[in-house]
Amino acid sequence: MKFSLLHTDKGSKARAAEITTDHGVIKTPIFMPVGTSASVKGVHQRELREDIDPDIILGNTYHLFLRPKIDILEQAGGLHKFMGWDRNILTDSGGYQVYSLSANRKIKEEGVKFKSHIDGSLHLFTPENVMEIQRSIGADIIMAFDECTPYPCDYQYAKRSMHMTHRWLDRCIQHLEKVPFKFDYGQTFFPIVQGSTYKDLRQQSAEYIANSGAEGNAIGGLSVGEPAEEMYAMSEVVCDILPKDKPRYLMGVGTPINILENIALGIDMFDCVMPTRNARNGMLFTANGTINIKNKKWENDFSPIDAMGTTFVDKEYSRAYLRHLFVANEFLGKQIATIHNLGFYMWLVRESREHIILGDFAQWKDKMVKQMDKRL
Repeated sequence: MKFSLLHTDKGSKARAAEITTDHGVIKTPIFMPVGTSASVKGVHQRELREDIDPDIILGNTYHLFLRPKIDILEQAGGLHKFMGWDRNILTDSGGYQVYSLSANRKIKEEGVKFKSHIDGSLHLFTPENVMEIQRSIGADIIMAFDECTPYPCDYQYAKRSMHMTHRWLDRCIQHLEKVPFKFDYGQTFFPIVQGSTYKDLRQQSAEYIANSGAEGNAIGGLSVGEPAEEMYAMSEVVCDILPKDKPRYLMGVGTPINILENIALGIDMFDCVMPTRNARNGMLFTANGTINIKNKKWENDFSPIDAMGTTFVDKEYSRAYLRHLFVANEFLGKQIATIHNLGFYMWLVRESREHIILGDFAQWKDKMVKQMDKRL
């Protein structure tokens, strides 16, 4: 992997860069649509490629391990070939899913024992086998196995968990050296900063992760219920420590406003289920605020879904028609809303990049935050 830092914003710590892997160039800041189970919900790969047009999407180790299972992915030649996607993929290591299964898992030094949410079968994830699983899935960027702490989190628990995440990181790195690539392209490994919302722990963790010498770094354990101000404070602390010549990935974030504020702090990469999940519930994100398309006020609004939108659905369908689809419980409504929201997120990060290059990102960001913080 190659990282090229091209521009920095004068009024903030925002950066425009390029990440180059064997599956192509990723222009940052970037948002990664979440394709948990080898599918971005409700979107064909053709629409994803041609209309939403992300440089990279995200898959999930936990879900792919359970279904379709690793031997199927190996037989297919890896996740890219299995799902028909020829651009970049990042896999998260399953640490967050294990965290969210709190009733069905036990965390020990060895790793995490958990019950499948599908059939109740018992499994063990360790730093070592999670590296092997991600080799078999074949993503371009693979993540360290970590523990994601809840919010709020007791200081001593957060400290113990952070140190275990660091020990697990060392095991990941040692094991990766023994496990060759499975396919005819390389993989890049990112460790993950933890430490809950405690500044001293985040500083310690960021220093440990920076010293691991990986080609890129991630920040985990945020966007788990903490106030936005705490998220921004932790991002700022960590970005000041992580190396400037490597990409920084903030995991699981977030709203359009969260993304802009974190770009201003020096974050390069984002992922979140919000644009797809909220779309399926009828919430649309736009440059002028959010729309609940199920509201009666849109019943006879025959204007385009989003006149400023960048995807074909924005101008081909009206708000009245989209509302009708939701009221009638037609699945097409969820598909249209999903394409719109993902298209908007891609527009937001690409527009951010343009303003970083122009040198006026900070002013543009402040204007956009005010504009988007409204319900239409």
